[in-house]
Amino acid sequence: MSELRFVHLGFGADAVEYREAWQEQRRVHAARFADEVPDTCLLLEHPPVYTAGRRTADNERPLDGTPVVDVDRGGKITWHGPGQLVGYPILKLPRPVDVIAHVRRLEEALLLTCAEFGLEATRVEGRSGVWVLGDPVEERRAPGGLNLDFDPRVADEEFDPRMSGPEYAPSNAGQRGEDRKLAQIGVRVAKGVTMHGFSLNCNPDTTWFDRIVPCGIRDAGVTSLSEELGRDISVAEVLPVIEKHLRAVTESSVPLPRAV
Repeated sequence: MSELRFVHLGFGADAVEYREAWQEQRRVHAARFADEVPDTCLLLEHPPVYTAGRRTADNERPLDGTPVVDVDRGGKITWHGPGQLVGYPILKLPRPVDVIAHVRRLEEALLLTCAEFGLEATRVEGRSGVWVLGDPVEERRAPGGLNLDFDPRVADEEFDPRMSGPEYAPSNAGQRGEDRKLAQIGVRVAKGVTMHGFSLNCNPDTTWFDRIVPCGIRDAGVTSLSEELGRDISVAEVLPVIEKHLRAVTESSVPLPRAV
């Protein structure tokens, strides 16, 4: 891989509308495919927006009909907005392309970033992204402080926390001792060049996630660096740290083609 350059598209009051950033991704993607630019990571914040990957089900979208932008990445529905650092690494991969290896590299950079802030995060088997693990199911507590005799989410794949009151909302998963997602990953590879990428919750209003089934996962929730560490951690504070680890992970690794 070539040396990774970073482009800051806009933060805070200059947050970039999703469709505008998507168009810029396509422009840089074409330039990277033609070797007109090096590997590039676009970094930014978005104004509040829901985006849905190709596998999103109708019953995972907002119940109130809030508009959703359907996109060409993998994964399901998520939210982007203030307090969330979004990164779109546009990298040329060796052929045959190994998408899973690319996702694992992004996860590694995010895990290293969390560790630098003093938060122990991890991967979860079968689920992309970066997670903070909750308590074992049998030790999780109901909102009133009583142990649950059974958890409907364990037996019912159609359990929808949005229909069960705010105490069951994804943003309250930490209070219930559930696993909670700290960073989301959804990518696309076209012509051997990556698009889309990751979003890391720094200090957003996580109740935005309560209108949807985040990433299509009903038995876990969402969190942020600020919520987990008990202090405000801004996007500006995280920005140089994620850049350092993304550069280290992409430039030091040797992404060999997958064996055929």
